[in-house]
Amino acid sequence: MATMTIPDIEASISGIAKQKDEYRQNLNQRLICRDCNEDPPNLVEEFSSGDMVCGSCGMVLGDRIIDTRSEWRTFANDDQGNDDPSRVGDAINPLLNGSQLETNIAFGEGMRSRELHRAQNRSLNDKATKGLLSAYREISNLCEAIGIPKAVQDSAKHIFKLTEDNKLFKGKPQEAVIAGCIFIACRQSKVPRTFREVYALTKVSKKEIGRTFKQLEKFLQSNRDANVTGSFLMVENYESTGTTSATELCARYCNNLSFKNPHLMEKISKVLAEKSSSVKDLAGRSPLSVAAACIYMASHLMGDSRTSRDIAAVAGVSDGTIKTAYRFLYQARDELIEKDWLPPKNVGRMDRLPAN
Repeated sequence: MATMTIPDIEASISGIAKQKDEYRQNLNQRLICRDCNEDPPNLVEEFSSGDMVCGSCGMVLGDRIIDTRSEWRTFANDDQGNDDPSRVGDAINPLLNGSQLETNIAFGEGMRSRELHRAQNRSLNDKATKGLLSAYREISNLCEAIGIPKAVQDSAKHIFKLTEDNKLFKGKPQEAVIAGCIFIACRQSKVPRTFREVYALTKVSKKEIGRTFKQLEKFLQSNRDANVTGSFLMVENYESTGTTSATELCARYCNNLSFKNPHLMEKISKVLAEKSSSVKDLAGRSPLSVAAACIYMASHLMGDSRTSRDIAAVAGVSDGTIKTAYRFLYQARDELIEKDWLPPKNVGRMDRLPAN
């Protein structure tokens, strides 16, 4: 066993003390710019780049500066200028009711803990919220199936919540209410869908969709002040819409037919659809068949033809209906077709148009 004398012990203690002195920070030292030599120094901490910079000459005196400021930001208090360090939970969802508290009580040991857990479940998972969430999921699934944008989905959800809050359709099947909300949200967002398309999507009869739509339109017109903060559909600016016109359907049909120049085809078919109102024989015909006939004429005129069967598959009408409407357009072709679509300005040719 090794033995140490008193001098050895003192030497080791002094060595340890020297090692501690090497890592001790000297608080009397100050960072001064060696070019400016200003005292006190004009130093600026640039947290975006992590540099310590001299404010007088711009020399970088240090790097990797740690940002010690608060990391949160509360958007709700930006206008009032308040300093609220709250950063717990998501933003309030205007489509749901209640406090939407995100803190959960765990199911722990002891009678009191279990009672608190059950009490919180009863307060959060009420039947009204469960019903709303179920309806919102159904609206999202149906809209995504036919490519309806998310903004329209949110509008349909907001309309559904307004009907639930006001008990408008008490006793009516939820499927019919959802179909009506999707139909009216599409119209208000300028992406209309026909009764036939909504029927094919929801399997709710066109007659029931029409009834629900009329009730919803009357309710929204009489309750324009029912809009809430953060809503997706501006109900106070709600305007009643007429039937879906053939012009509104042309754009969607052209996109689904894969034309070489869909924008040009859409433009020409829209102009034809607008002018078709002057054709007396087309009065009272479905806008679906009129839009399909206009696209049929425009495609043959511009040399990127599509058969009536191809267009019928997209528009959801029979090819015989398209050809019947096209015959009336063909008879009025001199009034409908503009000179700018023909040579030398464009590639359209009248001789390409089929007689029937």
